[in-house]
Amino acid sequence: MKRKRRHLSAEFKARVAKEALREEKSIQDIAQENEIAPSQVSAWKKELEERMGELFERKNGVNETAKREEKRAERLERKVGQLVIEKEFLEKKCEQLGIDLSERP
Repeated sequence: MKRKRRHLSAEFKARVAKEALREEKSIQDIAQENEIAPSQVSAWKKELEERMGELFERKNGVNETAKREEKRAERLERKVGQLVIEKEFLEKKCEQLGIDLSERP
């Protein structure tokens, strides 16, 4: 008989990973107590270790990655605006010169 898939909360995962990080008990014991696979406990522990630094990356409440993404989005929006203006300019000039853009390959 198939076992129904459990959906575990983020709080539960964090608690288990934190417990594994403390290393007061073995991963095997923690997994057995919480009825999950030891490999899953190890994966959560590893993810917690890798992402712990992100908690302290924030300056003035704004994440540095979010700032970079915002700057990139602004740069791309400016570029799109510039290209639209150039396209409209060229279309207007072609129209003035009597060049039919629909015939272009």
